[in-house]
Amino acid sequence: MTTILDPTDERKPVERQITPRSGSLSGVIGLLDISKPRGNVFLDELEQLLAQKAPDVTVKRYMKPTFAKPCPDALRQQIRNECSFVIEALAD
Repeated sequence: MTTILDPTDERKPVERQITPRSGSLSGVIGLLDISKPRGNVFLDELEQLLAQKAPDVTVKRYMKPTFAKPCPDALRQQIRNECSFVIEALAD
């Protein structure tokens, strides 16, 4: 069993089910840089790893204008329409 903790409030952890994994990766993966320092460094490395480990996957890069505000609706809609998955970089 895997336990996932919600970092917003651990006093009453929420039970969540892990979505079953197929063992393969396909489709379009969006890499979202939230504009924090060095997030792009993390995503550059991740993009290289994905190219090596999952050559059939297409990677698209996106960037929020600022980390201080939520992702603009238009950008969220674009990512949703273009990607099967999204990975968000939160590095500092």
